[in-house]
Amino acid sequence: MEIAARVNLDVVLVAPNAKPPVARIMDYGKFKFEQQKKDKEARKNQKIINLKEVRLSPTIEEHDFNTKLRNARKFLEKGDKVKASIRFRGRAITHKEIGQRVLERFAEACKDVSTVETKPKMDGRSMFLMLAPTNEK
Repeated sequence: MEIAARVNLDVVLVAPNAKPPVARIMDYGKFKFEQQKKDKEARKNQKIINLKEVRLSPTIEEHDFNTKLRNARKFLEKGDKVKASIRFRGRAITHKEIGQRVLERFAEACKDVSTVETKPKMDGRSMFLMLAPTNEK
């Protein structure tokens, strides 16, 4: 403490839980500033992944399917995850295999830009599938 007071610096506990506790003599204001700069740089470099949803129907026509596919591919290339879901309405729920085929066809068409994160599975009256982008880094 006397040495730190003599050179007009602060005593900072670097590892307070260590045995014995580790302290350093440094300028605390400068240390806090450097720490903030490191934190800001780390936040700037992190990638935020959003979840986008594409809704299909079991009886979707070819052109509508291609439009939804094009949107999903755009989301995946941007780096977002895609949730492709099918909502079964009325008696359509008795033919779940039709919806599953649509989702599998969707995943197959997106195979070059994505990987299947979760296989098609039912959740109430809807069936969904998760696609994650493949990164070529």
